[in-house]
Amino acid sequence: MYIDAMATTWSSVGHRLWVLATRWRVAVDRALEPHGLTHATYTVAVALFAMNNAGRSPLQRELAEAIGLEPLYVSKLVRAAERDGFLVRRPDPGDGRAHRLTLTPIGRVRLRAAVGVVTALQNQTLAPIGGRNDERAEQLVDLLDRLLDPSG
Repeated sequence: MYIDAMATTWSSVGHRLWVLATRWRVAVDRALEPHGLTHATYTVAVALFAMNNAGRSPLQRELAEAIGLEPLYVSKLVRAAERDGFLVRRPDPGDGRAHRLTLTPIGRVRLRAAVGVVTALQNQTLAPIGGRNDERAEQLVDLLDRLLDPSG
């Protein structure tokens, strides 16, 4: 019985999602290493770029909520990105313990290069189903969105 359960787990959707996510993160980490980024720091930067372009300098916790990472982890990523000159943290006028975040001009340039790298990697990864602009890739994104937010 136990062996059957293990075999079922090994061949499950959950296991395949975990393997795919792990492979993706490793591939992005390797591809972005020359740019001084990791998958996690890239995710933070892309979300921050979008929020800044919408006229917002989010609090660290708002950024954490937006990308689905733990606030403590985002805090560590933000501090490292600040040390690297990628972004600036400024105290929130309403709460001295909170910080508002903004990408620096250098951060925007580095992010622009990184987006090109990740886009190429997406095309390569999704080539078996027609690339990232194929209808099947769009369907996959829709399905993943539904799995991530079953109430939606």
